[in-house]
Amino acid sequence: MEEIEKVLLEEKPDWVLVYGDTNSTLAGALAAAKLHIPVAHVEAGLRSFNMRMPEEINRILTDQISKILFCPTDTAVQNLVREGFKDKSCQVRNVGDVMLDAASFYTQSAKRPAIPEYDSFYLCTIHRAENTDDENRLKSIITALNELSETQPVICPIHPRTQKLAECLGLEIKFDVIPPVSYFEMVWLLEHCEIVLTDSGGLQKEAYFFSKPCITMRDQTEWVELVNTGVNQLVGADKQAILNAVDAAKTTNFAQAESLYGNGEAAKAILAALLEFESA
Repeated sequence: MEEIEKVLLEEKPDWVLVYGDTNSTLAGALAAAKLHIPVAHVEAGLRSFNMRMPEEINRILTDQISKILFCPTDTAVQNLVREGFKDKSCQVRNVGDVMLDAASFYTQSAKRPAIPEYDSFYLCTIHRAENTDDENRLKSIITALNELSETQPVICPIHPRTQKLAECLGLEIKFDVIPPVSYFEMVWLLEHCEIVLTDSGGLQKEAYFFSKPCITMRDQTEWVELVNTGVNQLVGADKQAILNAVDAAKTTNFAQAESLYGNGEAAKAILAALLEFESA
């Protein structure tokens, strides 16, 4: 916050635009608010309804001090309506999701990572503290992935912290572990995988952007519309639930899940709204 404040004092911006729900998101919003610089929150209104998640605290607090709240979905808008934002001196707008903008724009730049030549594979990521910090959950997830890898390759760009914790617990990993990948490499993996298994937030959406069924190894998700339309299964960390979900995912129908996140022009809508606000 101190370092962000120094930049704001020097640059004197008209707006501070913050994205998502990370610690830096909240830090930027707080620094701006204390200097009376209006805050615009991109990806506002998301709720997992799990206050044990640091991200949930970050997104709720950031929304509370934002002047414009740019929501990616109708669900996010309704979350804010229920929280009384219609009566606050702010604007709430559904502009779509900027991650869809990025996925559409950068598909042509996809880059194959250093992986074996597989005809088909599952893509997996594990990093969330609720899984990595719980020995039983992490063991259950790794056991499920090991079993899946017996019949289909499982590629996991592993978070260094996850790998270290697995080693400390003496958990044997039989699936393909690769170092963390770049965004362009992740786009390639999403394009070519069969199913996504993850505890990430963003990857749930990106799987949908590339019409890949997603199995979310969490107890809650902020992307409830994906679960409601059947393209994402919420399974927690239960081994059998993960295995069953993989079988079910092979018949996922994406026909009912069109345009959940806008038309791929969220960034243009955000710019237009900021210019409109300034000229009003």
